[in-house]
Amino acid sequence: MLDFRVATFLCVCQTMNFTRAARILNITQPAVSQHIHFLEEAYGMALFRYENKKLSLTAAGKILRKRFVAMKNDEEELLAELRNQVSGIEEISLGVTMTVGEYAIMEPLARMLRAHPQRNVRLVFGNTKQLLQMLADGSIQLALVEGYYPQDEYEHVRYSTETYIGVCAAHHAFAMPEPRHFHDLLAERLLIREPGSGTRNILERNLALCGMKVSDFVHYTEVGNMHTIIGLLLRDAGISFLYRIAVEQELQAGLLREIPLAGFSMQHDFDFIWEKGSIYTDVYAAFCRELREFAGVAEFFSDKQGRAGAGSNTPHR
Repeated sequence: MLDFRVATFLCVCQTMNFTRAARILNITQPAVSQHIHFLEEAYGMALFRYENKKLSLTAAGKILRKRFVAMKNDEEELLAELRNQVSGIEEISLGVTMTVGEYAIMEPLARMLRAHPQRNVRLVFGNTKQLLQMLADGSIQLALVEGYYPQDEYEHVRYSTETYIGVCAAHHAFAMPEPRHFHDLLAERLLIREPGSGTRNILERNLALCGMKVSDFVHYTEVGNMHTIIGLLLRDAGISFLYRIAVEQELQAGLLREIPLAGFSMQHDFDFIWEKGSIYTDVYAAFCRELREFAGVAEFFSDKQGRAGAGSNTPHR
């Protein structure tokens, strides 16, 4: 069981204010200060600093926060594992982005559930930014994301590599005939996901390489749902950039078509991620490997990624 001073430290990290942390924890502010001072004495270095009357973490404090979060989440998993020894039910909470959840894992997940009727799965949807926060909060164990994330801060395993393309209605008439570059599309209505979405983040990075940004488009419509974007594309209400996997059927049926742009050809990985340093790393890696196998992915994990041992270990919450 984690020391109560760890809870105080994490609360201060969340609020960046000793008074608010004291209020949340229902203790006095001097008690909060004592708890932090104890940890600083124990580790021999400052964990917080004041700059321009604003509290922030030191480099050591950032490391400690990351490790304590992993330890707190692991403790919750341990309690769940002990409870599940009695019930015999395996549980896993997996966060997925919209594209992944709707188009990339439905069939593999169905196969897994049929193969493991004793396993309960809680599937949580969110954009990449939201899922990273859920991992930090411990509300999910794993995430399968399509967007960018700080790889050095997470354990990660590739699930698949997907092609990212520009798309429009099959009969769409461009404002500029035969567009070949991003600049040729600026008069079009861009259908785009909300900030924090991995699909949007990839487009923004590609635009930035051309010295452009989303607001350079004369018209754009922000949509928080992939189904709605595809519906608008089918009704010729704009153009969009997304993963081919999301519109494969519509492309094959001739309802949508790809927008070929010179020099624009990219693929991006869908990755499983979880807290680095977790004592359940082997268990999570085994789950990821199994889901990949149900998806028909034949590649093996690298030595670093495939540390899961033999057996039927699975996550427990």
